[in-house]
Amino acid sequence: MASDTLTGSARTDAEISGLDALEIAGQEKGPSRLRRLWSATWPKFAALAMAVALWQAVVWSGWKEPWALPGPMVVFGDLGHYLVSSALWEGLATTARRAAVGFAAAVAVGLLLGLGVARVKVLRAALGSMITALQTMPSIAWFPLAILLFQLSEQAIFFVVVLGAAPSVANGVIHGVDYVPPLLVRAGRNLGARGLNLYRFVIAPAALPAIVAGLKQGWAFAWRSLMAGELLVVIATRTSIGAQLTYARELSEAPRLMAIMIVILVVGLLVDTAFGAADKAIRRRWGVLDQAGN
Repeated sequence: MASDTLTGSARTDAEISGLDALEIAGQEKGPSRLRRLWSATWPKFAALAMAVALWQAVVWSGWKEPWALPGPMVVFGDLGHYLVSSALWEGLATTARRAAVGFAAAVAVGLLLGLGVARVKVLRAALGSMITALQTMPSIAWFPLAILLFQLSEQAIFFVVVLGAAPSVANGVIHGVDYVPPLLVRAGRNLGARGLNLYRFVIAPAALPAIVAGLKQGWAFAWRSLMAGELLVVIATRTSIGAQLTYARELSEAPRLMAIMIVILVVGLLVDTAFGAADKAIRRRWGVLDQAGN
């Protein structure tokens, strides 16, 4: 009997050792950092090459005159001049400041509103569906009211950016808190977490993935609202990316117009990449992402 027990114990240890060896071997044979970077990058370059090729094909078809639809080489040449000009960086500084201030205010409003609606039944009954309705409102629809209230000013742009982004942030918080397991909340209370500590140490970490998703969506709405605002509310004393886009349209400078659009797209992609990295870090910390980054 003792020998059988020892044999079974030895067999179990051997199986565990074998599984550990397989895991270690799998990690050792995992793709290198350079290979992972290339695997994540080449589809983007391929999609970009296809888009440029399609663009060039449309230009060659003669669908529009070159002054209305210039080819990629012309646009990229103008983009090179635009990148080294002071106009780009002055306009980008103004736009980035507006985006940062507006998005920060939207995050503050959205977090407070989302937490209140998620935890207070009266607020949920009163405002729950209204937040979703506000999220579906096109940002351009707010500008007549914003201009009526604040005229053609920075405040009008700020007003629309906050209204465009805050509902998405609030909905992310609401959905995140709603999906926190009640057992986890009860466990936190049994360990002594109450009030703000319960939110800080239990609810907020559990709801973090949904909150990050809401922040990402809120940024998308904020960026779209800001671009629409800068196209409509042109302040002569302050250049911006949207104002330069308007000037290029009015002067029929198609290469510069498309160069500015590329800049807007790249800024959006960079911010999306930052949110993607944050989301991946959270999933890796939660153990739902393979260490190899898959």
